[in-house]
Amino acid sequence: MDILNKLLEMTAFQELSAEPWSLFMILIAFGLLYLGIYKRFEPLLLIPIGFGVLLANFPSGGMGVIQASSDPAIKGMDILEIAKNYGIMNMLYYTLIKTGLLPPLIFLGVGAMTDFGPMLRNLRLAFFGAAAQIGIFAVLLSSIALGFTPQEAGALGIIGGADGPTAIYTAIILAPHLLGPIAIAAYSYMALIPVILPFAVRLTTTKKELLINMRAQDKKYPSKQKIKHLRATKILFPIALITIIALLVPSATPLVGMLLFGNLIKEIGTDTNRLFKAASETIMNTATIFLGLTVGATMSASTFLQSQTLMIIGGGFLAFMISMIGGIMAVKIYNMFSKKKINPLIGATGLSAVPMASRVANEIALKNDPSNHILQYAMSSNISGVIGSAVAAGVLISFLG
Repeated sequence: MDILNKLLEMTAFQELSAEPWSLFMILIAFGLLYLGIYKRFEPLLLIPIGFGVLLANFPSGGMGVIQASSDPAIKGMDILEIAKNYGIMNMLYYTLIKTGLLPPLIFLGVGAMTDFGPMLRNLRLAFFGAAAQIGIFAVLLSSIALGFTPQEAGALGIIGGADGPTAIYTAIILAPHLLGPIAIAAYSYMALIPVILPFAVRLTTTKKELLINMRAQDKKYPSKQKIKHLRATKILFPIALITIIALLVPSATPLVGMLLFGNLIKEIGTDTNRLFKAASETIMNTATIFLGLTVGATMSASTFLQSQTLMIIGGGFLAFMISMIGGIMAVKIYNMFSKKKINPLIGATGLSAVPMASRVANEIALKNDPSNHILQYAMSSNISGVIGSAVAAGVLISFLG
């Protein structure tokens, strides 16, 4: 019997029965894994995050992240002491996440995989990427009214930019204790773009607007200015843009700078091909794995199951919807004063869920008119939304950090 008792004590069953909410979090982990594996919603992100949640909520597993706010002793420890006393996941969190290292590295990979060509060829559409950031500031003000501190409200509002690394980077600086629910909300809603975007479009557009054919508009009202040296422009663009942004919004430099550096080594070509491959493959994949696991590991039952968390989940959805509707409304206003019309779906892609938002918008356009391919136009506002959300994050950090 002593042996049987010791075997039972060795397992986690007794502790699970004493902490039933851990079972609920394990079910949430299974739900995220289901969405990533079976539904294939952002599998590169939801699978690591879901597995991180799973690891964090097994009692005595030692894989849950402990915030410094709940255990101040961790503040005075170096990395080796954290690993010894709190486990490997805490070591990874305080080394890679708390320092703000991984989000810029992911932006490096995103930049290396991004083509700014569609945006440069359709610069007027890039402005709708800025219009779609309205959700960030609308939710910021609403969150303050609901009792969040300005820093917490800023971290919550940035979910409306639909950019996971940007949301994580902002939360690390402004409200690290809310990192888990903010990251989950951001990535979950990004994964649900195929559901949320059509819903926003149905609420705000008409059949006639969705039938606006972008190519037909280009033929009817051709652009008077053409880019003669596109390759040279694509190389100069990241250099010029980071110079402007670093001067105007210095706090946005870590994210935007890495994004544009990654794009620069891609556009240069053969001479930097090894750097491009490292950024887009090795670094990007490694950073994504560790980001997902460590963010998921912050979602233990004690930190996640709070009323604040439910408000963050609801606020994240509101931020997404306002951002999409803001972009659509900006297109509608533009169309009131311009002969050359724009399909409102272009405005809906102004948030920075690249490239999923553009693909979903293109599918909606094709359902209404099989000849209306708007992917390259949607990417113009979609890509500018990436830059816009990073700049918005820099503004919030400057004012609230």
